[in-house]
Amino acid sequence: MNITGETKVKEIAVASPRATRILEQAGVDYCCGGNKSLHDACAHAGISTEEIMARLEENNAEVGPVDANWVSAPLGDLTEHIREKHHRYVREAIRRVLALLEKVTAKHAGNHAELLDIEKLFVQVGREMTMHMQTEEQILFPYIEALERAANGEAALEPPFFQTVRNPVQAMMEEHDAAAALVNQIRAASSAYTPPADACTSYQVLYRDLQEFEADLHEHVHLENNILFPRAVEMEAATV
Repeated sequence: MNITGETKVKEIAVASPRATRILEQAGVDYCCGGNKSLHDACAHAGISTEEIMARLEENNAEVGPVDANWVSAPLGDLTEHIREKHHRYVREAIRRVLALLEKVTAKHAGNHAELLDIEKLFVQVGREMTMHMQTEEQILFPYIEALERAANGEAALEPPFFQTVRNPVQAMMEEHDAAAALVNQIRAASSAYTPPADACTSYQVLYRDLQEFEADLHEHVHLENNILFPRAVEMEAATV
């Protein structure tokens, strides 16, 4: 695609999913802030649009269509991918990071009080993401899968109690924003996941895992906000 400063960030991420690595490394929000132009998103991240465009151009050979099939693959395949890759990762990461936080905070909070804030924030994001994923798995994803079966003429669609998919989609997107805000506070409190000079190995692993959690959240939200949800809304409008 022809990328300019006015191209929406989500369009870049959807058209060439490996480009998300470049955006992630530069701190350019392509998930919750995907509706921003590249120019505005880069300005917010404190990096020049020209530099990002140059990186995308340099890596053009590598930002191929891997995972781009989610734009046209069955929605049931995408919901399964999100459950198996991202939901499973989040649940495992919450347990692992909370245990590390307890260990590191007990040892280092005396000299690094920010750990107490990070622990409180992560407990909150873990609680909210757990409830969020349950809602998706028990309510939204089953409806999207049933909607697709109806669109394919495989089964009749039962009217949902929430009237239209747009309602839970809006709620999920608002929860994505809330989770991203908490993670941004963790990033700020940890000085962008930079361990202090006296950090032990567990402290360093904690910050690495927190950074990995943030990166996974961005990819997770991108797949839902920019691909799954718009496709579900469009399918419902054409089917119901």
